[in-house]
Amino acid sequence: MKKLLLILAAVIFSSAIFAQGPDFSGSWKLNDSKSTLGAEFSMAPKEVIIAQTGNDMSVEKHSEFQGQAFVSADKLTLDGKECTNTAFQDMQKKSTCTWSDDKTSLKVVSKMSMGDGGDITINEVYKLDGDTLVIESTANSSYGDLTEKMVYEKKQ
Repeated sequence: MKKLLLILAAVIFSSAIFAQGPDFSGSWKLNDSKSTLGAEFSMAPKEVIIAQTGNDMSVEKHSEFQGQAFVSADKLTLDGKECTNTAFQDMQKKSTCTWSDDKTSLKVVSKMSMGDGGDITINEVYKLDGDTLVIESTANSSYGDLTEKMVYEKKQ
């Protein structure tokens, strides 16, 4: 009976571990030459720092816009529940994360209301490709659409 309980506990524990997808944790530096970025404008951060533990993932993005450096930080849960974070200019950003059916990628859908009454929706898909992190991003707003493929290399 003890063996059966031990085996059952091991199966349940290993299923919980493998039910979640890859761990994106690390400091990642943008590789411009491998990325496909917007020709006139890019939302690609130069560096992304991810800490992923259990059901929680924090994403810190280091970007530049019009010569000004800024950092955005999001705290997300990986269970599909909505998370609210503060974006630029104190706007509220609501995000949900869902794993792909095969658990190889994570989709993050974020929505914000703009100051002019419009909305912006950003769909990001995070995937590991060997030693690189690939983020495919599509932003839709009243200003237009922007699609980018950002390739990051892990900093040592």
